[in-house]
Formats: sequence, C-alpha cells, structure tokens
Amino acid sequence: MNSALQDVKRHNLFFIMFYFLTFYGIGSLFPLLTVYLKDVAGLSGTEVGIIMSISPVVTLFAQPVWGMVSDYTQKPRVILTVSLVLSSILGLVYSSGTGYWYIFIAAAALAISQSAIVPVSDSIALNFVQKVKGDYGGLRLWGAVGFAVSVLIGGRIAEMFGLNVIFYLFSGIMLATAIVAWSLPNESQSMKVDLSNGLSLLFGMKRYVIFLLITFCIFGPIYANNFYFGLLITELGGTLTGVGFAFLLAAGSEAPFMKIASRWIARIGMMKILIMAAAIAGLRWFIYFFEPPLAIVYLSTIAQGFSVGMFIPAALQYVRDLAPADVRVTAVSLYSAFGNGLGTLFCTFLSGMIFEYFSIGFVYLFYGALTMVGVLLLVVLQGMEGKFYG
Repeated sequence: MNSALQDVKRHNLFFIMFYFLTFYGIGSLFPLLTVYLKDVAGLSGTEVGIIMSISPVVTLFAQPVWGMVSDYTQKPRVILTVSLVLSSILGLVYSSGTGYWYIFIAAAALAISQSAIVPVSDSIALNFVQKVKGDYGGLRLWGAVGFAVSVLIGGRIAEMFGLNVIFYLFSGIMLATAIVAWSLPNESQSMKVDLSNGLSLLFGMKRYVIFLLITFCIFGPIYANNFYFGLLITELGGTLTGVGFAFLLAAGSEAPFMKIASRWIARIGMMKILIMAAAIAGLRWFIYFFEPPLAIVYLSTIAQGFSVGMFIPAALQYVRDLAPADVRVTAVSLYSAFGNGLGTLFCTFLSGMIFEYFSIGFVYLFYGALTMVGVLLLVVLQGMEGKFYG
C-alpha cells in the first residue's frame, strides 16, 4: 500500500511538471506570434489571420486522427512523446526562414505535430485520476501557472533579444517536456476500438453534437484571444512586457479556480458552472470592444480565472461522462478539435480580416457575440438534460 501511494505521488509530480512545461512552452511562443508575424515578418492583417488559422484548421483534422490512433494502439505515452519531439524540431524550422509561403508550410507542420499534445495528455491524466480518485483540476492548474510565468518572462526576453527568441524558448521547452512525458503512466482503456462504430455512436448522440457546437462558439474566441490579445495590448499603447504582464494576470488567475473546480461542479452543478463561465467570458470580450484604458484591460483579465479555469474542467468532464469508455480519447479529441480547431480557425481567420478593415475593438465585438450564441446553446442543452449535474 505504501509503495502504491508513493507511485501515485510520483506520477502526480510528473503530471505537474508536464502541464507546467507544456503550457510554459505554448506561452513562450503563441501570445507574441502575431506581433512577430506583423512586425518582423512584415505580413498584412489578412496574412496574419491566414497564418494563425492554419493551426486550428490542421488541428480540426489531425486531432481526431491522433485520438483514434491512441485509442487503437493503446500507447498514448509513446504518441505524446513523439509529438513533443517533433514540435521541438519544427519550432526551430519555423524560425529558420522568411516569406509568406515558408511560414505557411512551417505553421502547418508544427500544427500537425502539436495537435496531439493536449487531448492525449488530458486523456492520460483523466484515466489516471479516475483510477486513483484524484483531482484533474489540481493537476491541470499547473498548466495555467506555466503559461502565466512564461508570457511574463518571454515578453521581457523578447524585448531584450528580439522576437526571434520565442521560437528557441518554445523548442527547448518542448524537448524538456518530452522527457517528462515519457515518465507519465501509460494510462489507456483495456479494449481495442471499432473506430467507425465509435464515431457513428458519438455523432448519433444529440447532446454530444450540441456540445461540439457550444465548444465551437466558446473556445473559438478563447483560443483566438491568445493570438490577438497581444495586438490589443500593443494597439492600446502597451509594451511587450505589458503583454506578458496581462497574460500573467489572465492565465495566473485560472489556477486557483481550476483547483476548486471539481468541488464547485459538485456543489453548484455542471451546467450552471458552464453557463456562468461562458457568460463571464462573453462580457469580457464586449468590454474590449470599447478599447478601454490599459488599466481596465489588466483588471478585467482576472475574469479569465473563472471563465476559463472553471469551463475547461467542467467541459472535459461533461464530454467524458457522455462518451462510451472505449472511444473516450476520440471523443475528447473531437471536442478539442471543434474548439481548438474549427472554432479557432473561424475566429482567427475572420479576426485578421476584421482587424485589417476595422479595428481590434471590432474583433472582440465578434468574440462577444459568438460566445453569447454558445451561452444560448448551453441553456438549450440544460433543458435537454432535464436537471442540473452535481
């Protein structure tokens, strides 16, 4: 029993290190990538929108494939490690050339390798905490901490050494994360999967399909904001260090809410949490439409703590509760693909055009309107459930 407890503590530590490093790497690159593409690569607003939409469109197709391969091979740890090593290499490739088409191809290749990381690691973590009666939110919050720390440090380093340094930071951290990933438990389901029947079953579930649409409407703006928030700060007169500070407040505030997410879901109800979190996110986007003073922007980022910190654990739990056990990685991957893929594609591409022809404020008006559509769909789904969860 003592040995088993030590194994659980050791694996918990590896999960904490994994989530911290993964999102540290993501935070060192993507919040400043639009600024790099605009100021260093010299791309137009529409070109920036196209480049930033490559990742979500590739993710839309690649993420479910990664999930199905993981379900079929039952080797999620191997797949996760390989994807991290490839991401490290391709991060350097991204920084090694210039020109629109070079960047386009490099962005697509990086998106393919990176699209496996979040759904596969989340599936490993959820299977693990379910087996040991642990707390997913308590592990996942370290991703928010890593992201918050990285954007602050990354912004300062970029000001000192130039924006090209963000690629080297990303590549080094992804390689370190791959080493940690190999030490995670090789959690997987015990049975092989009939993929075609599994997909047919998922898409035949009305609640699951509606939730995919909700994910599109709510996660699309959330993830696209990671790309355009740096432009909002700089357009309002902020510095690269100011961008890092804003992301520190936003991402750092997620951690305490992720820590208590499971208790709040049990006490208040899953659907109530989802609706409240989405509504707060929409309100935040509407505030940015008015292009408020930087002090208001910095203060409002704390709302991300509740909106994202509570929505992510609740949404992931909802998907896993709905999905049959033998296609859970596939279900999680599809859910992630609709938000991190299709929704982000839709938002990032249109955001680039809106930014070029109107202003950054109208980008956030678009985010707010789309998020409120997601809130209405959540209310519809709540009615279908017939009761609150919890």
